[in-house]
Amino acid sequence: MAGPIKSVLFVCLGNICRSPTAEAVFLHKVKQRTLAIEVDSAGTQGFHTGCAPDERSQQAGEARGYSFEGLKCRKVEKQDFEYFDLIIAMDEVNLRNLQSECPEELHEKIHLFMSFSALEEDIVPDPYYGGKKGFEYVLDLIESASDGLLNYITRRNT
Repeated sequence: MAGPIKSVLFVCLGNICRSPTAEAVFLHKVKQRTLAIEVDSAGTQGFHTGCAPDERSQQAGEARGYSFEGLKCRKVEKQDFEYFDLIIAMDEVNLRNLQSECPEELHEKIHLFMSFSALEEDIVPDPYYGGKKGFEYVLDLIESASDGLLNYITRRNT
């Protein structure tokens, strides 16, 4: 992948919990560093297209100062693979789904989110069927991986 990274797409299954949380957290951190990076999120499935992110995700994120204003669930589209510089999967299932849809010459854009974190966790687990602690844990993982991803982008772009 040549050139600076100017856009990032976060992807989970339904774009209802993990990827919109990642979008909100990452966008907040991008603004704090006054960087010019476009941030979006999507799901490999379109179960919740047009809906706002899960209320539990919003409550957990807003309690830490993140805004979900204007975020709406959507499905990954074919043009996303060409458009975004990085496509970040929350887990291996979504990674494989993305790789199966993505033209082979663009596979280098797709990464597991937790590969940018120093934490031991390999994936961002789906908190949808869990309790409040699951959403808090997902936020912890996303904050860590966001910092690592921003450091990676900053190094790549300089």
